[in-house]
Amino acid sequence: MAGTARIDGRKVVLGADDFTGRGGSGDAAIHAKQVYSEEYARDMRLPVVRLLDGASGGGSVKMATEAGFTYLPVNPAWDAVVDNMSLVPVVAACLGPTVGLGAARLVMSHLSVMVEGIGQLFTAGPPVVRGGTGEDLTKEELGGAAIHRGNGAIERFVPTEEAAFDVVRRFLSYLPGSVFELPPVRPGTDPADRRADDLLTAVPRDPRAPYRIDPILDAVFDAGSVFRYAEYGGATVTALARLDGRPVGVIAADPFKGATMSVEGAQAITRLVDLCETFHLPVVSLTDQAGMTIGSSAERRATIRHGARAIAAVYQARVPQAELILRRVYGVGGAGIVNRHRPGRSWAWPSGDWGSLPVQGGVEAAFRAHLRSAEDPERELERLRAQLAAITSPFRTAERFGVQDLIDPRDSRALLCDWVRDAYRLLPELAGRPSFGTRP
Repeated sequence: MAGTARIDGRKVVLGADDFTGRGGSGDAAIHAKQVYSEEYARDMRLPVVRLLDGASGGGSVKMATEAGFTYLPVNPAWDAVVDNMSLVPVVAACLGPTVGLGAARLVMSHLSVMVEGIGQLFTAGPPVVRGGTGEDLTKEELGGAAIHRGNGAIERFVPTEEAAFDVVRRFLSYLPGSVFELPPVRPGTDPADRRADDLLTAVPRDPRAPYRIDPILDAVFDAGSVFRYAEYGGATVTALARLDGRPVGVIAADPFKGATMSVEGAQAITRLVDLCETFHLPVVSLTDQAGMTIGSSAERRATIRHGARAIAAVYQARVPQAELILRRVYGVGGAGIVNRHRPGRSWAWPSGDWGSLPVQGGVEAAFRAHLRSAEDPERELERLRAQLAAITSPFRTAERFGVQDLIDPRDSRALLCDWVRDAYRLLPELAGRPSFGTRP
């Protein structure tokens, strides 16, 4: 099925599979509807919503038998599918077994949503897998939520179809209808100068103690506006939110899960920044970044390459960027979480802690030979740590303009709301296609 619909008053192009008809495949003339809907969305510059349940492609054995021949595979409307990623918002919901071309169409989107227990994603279904690899798996074992929850294929997992539709609706509310428009600004209902006293104690004085990021997000951004983006980021949090009614992209960390950038975290950042660059949303980093994930497992997974790709996305983005430093800024990951080579706006809380390496671990690495020759290595290690702690005060960095401002955490929202108004004045210059094509 293909047609148009309205979501919160805005028109979208809707494509929906019907599994009761040929298993949702695109046999016969069904695929022509897919082609038409993607091309219509491209030409009319309308967002695309795909409701997927089936193969979405052609090439069934029955069709080949009836036709008496097979054909060279061509992905229907794939030129428009690819082009739409750089032109209009594309959202896809996995509402049943989604296989083959359907699986490709699911991930060929700016946001993919899976309904747990109902939706599954796989390149080939259980019968084909059984014949090809010998694995005897159910649909859920092959491509259910447990398989994809952390691998980066799906952004959001929900318990019901109704919840999936709500995620689609909320996601689109932050984005313009196409890259030739600006993000929709809502009237500000949350005072821009609201000050939350809880921010004074949001980050513990003990640098090893974790804290919850959600209360900080709620205190800084418009009430009820924080929309989590990629669930697979681990310690890395990506979101959409509003400041004084204006949509922005958000990068943060959840210290209860860690503060380093993993492969999945880097992928989440890359996806979010590319989304913001494509649809002209300013980016705000609430920085607590302890660098790339380390260790043998991280090295085997080429974490540094994925991290470098995320940093490249940040540096290539032309949209305005701002940073609120909550705590750590370490290493390559901390250095690249925003583009500090641009004159973007940055504020730091007194809890800020930064450097090429954290004192813990950095001292041992820098003074290894010295510690080996000391009469009491443990005592000397503590002395060196105390010495370094005295010079790592954020106030010393501020005195040398290493950070732009040290602020009272309660002023964070007012400062960011003031900044975002200036940022939105620049966005008309960025309207139009992104500087390079957006990829899934």
